[in-house]
Order: sequence, then structure tokens, then C-alpha cells
Amino acid sequence: MKMKLKLVSIVAIATVLFIGCNQKNNETNSDNQTSSVVKNNTPTKGDHVPSNLVCMVNDAYMGKQQLEVPFEGKMYYGCCKMCQERIPKDGTVRYAIDPHTLEKVDKATAYIVLIGDNGEVAYFENETNYQNFKQANQKN
Repeated sequence: MKMKLKLVSIVAIATVLFIGCNQKNNETNSDNQTSSVVKNNTPTKGDHVPSNLVCMVNDAYMGKQQLEVPFEGKMYYGCCKMCQERIPKDGTVRYAIDPHTLEKVDKATAYIVLIGDNGEVAYFENETNYQNFKQANQKN
């Protein structure tokens, strides 16, 4: 009976390890597939980008989920520990100037648009401001 119990225990442990390794490999393969999808769907200049993919300290589209930094009931995002520490302490990194109205806009609620070749972003109060800005600059 003890021998049978040991054998069952060994089989159970081996099964758990096997499933765990396969699950890890699937996650890795899934991540690789996700990366290629992200690369194929990389936004271009003028595209709206989700705020959770932007480091709001560096004002840069990062292309992957950023670290959440809740502050005063709003969600900001940063790329590293330094950004996480700076966002609550430094109000200047939580706000930007809307290029259309030249008014101060909260990055947590802004409509964010990719504007540069190296991931630079601009923050607009809303999509309408961005569309108006785009239209005004197409005339020039």
C-alpha cells in the first residue's frame, strides 16, 4: 500500500511539473505571438495610442503595458520604478499642454496621439481637439 501511494505521489508530482513546463512554454510562445502582432500593428504618426502603453514621465509610446500609478483617483503610467515614484511627487509630469488649445491637460484623461518617429506623444484634452488641430495644420 505504501509503495502504491509513493508511486501515485510521484506520478502526481511529475504530472504537475510537466503541465507547469508546458504552460510556461505556451505562455512564452503566446508572448512571442503577441509581440509579432504588436509589431505588425505598430501605430504610426497621428494614431491615437492607449494611455496604458505610454510612459507619462518620458512622454513616449512604449508599445507594451506600463506600470500603473494611481494618484488622486486617476491612473497614470510609467515605465520604471523611478517613474512610479516621480508621478505622485512631481505634478509637472502629470500634466501637458494641449497643442490645439494651449491649455493644461491631465495626462490621465488625455487623448494621446503618436507624433514622432521615436515614440514621442502629444496629449489633447479630447479627440475633437486633436481632429481640429490636425485639420488646422493640414491647411498650412
